[in-house]
Amino acid sequence: MAFSDHLLDIGEDIWDAQKDHPFVRELADGTLDEAAFKHWVKQDYRYLQDYARLFALAGATAGDESTMTHLLGVAHQVLDTEMDLHREFASDYGISRRELESTEKAPTCLSYTNFLVRTAYEGHEAEIAAALYPCMQGYLDVAEHMADLADGEHRYTPFIEMYTSDDFREATGWCRAYVDRCGERYPGQHDAMEDAFRTSAKLEHRFWEMAYTQEGWEL
Repeated sequence: MAFSDHLLDIGEDIWDAQKDHPFVRELADGTLDEAAFKHWVKQDYRYLQDYARLFALAGATAGDESTMTHLLGVAHQVLDTEMDLHREFASDYGISRRELESTEKAPTCLSYTNFLVRTAYEGHEAEIAAALYPCMQGYLDVAEHMADLADGEHRYTPFIEMYTSDDFREATGWCRAYVDRCGERYPGQHDAMEDAFRTSAKLEHRFWEMAYTQEGWEL
């Protein structure tokens, strides 16, 4: 079994919980409260800034030139293209660039990005690969589930289309292959990879909850 499939097996309970989350189900049928979706947009923008940093740091630790080139390229793409698309997406909901950039990270977003950046600074290449995997594979799998649940087009259809696009599938496929290469190359890191994967996956689930409840700081 490919190691990426093994990770999905041990994370099956978390994947099921994500697919059953009310944010996911209500986004799929178009009934999600717009305030909850706008909260996701703003928090995801802040998340992406550190996600780009994760890929840049992963590139610095990569064991071969091809992987280094790809990872650094992804970091640049997130900063140069994906975040620009995110700003355009946000503007459709009346969220300005200034508002995006001044948004304070909610506790869950802060926990997630801190975990990713700490793993990137302190972890082994294989551990970093496993930590970044749940975001890409999770969004593809959840978006495919949303597409199955959706009954016609609605205001959130562009979200579903974004994460089921050919480009996103290709990016996720590369990430899967990277995890598999790390699993084969570094068998001594399997336990660390499992721990990193499950932590990221749990935080992915919490990210939906954060958006749905419009989580913030109480003080």
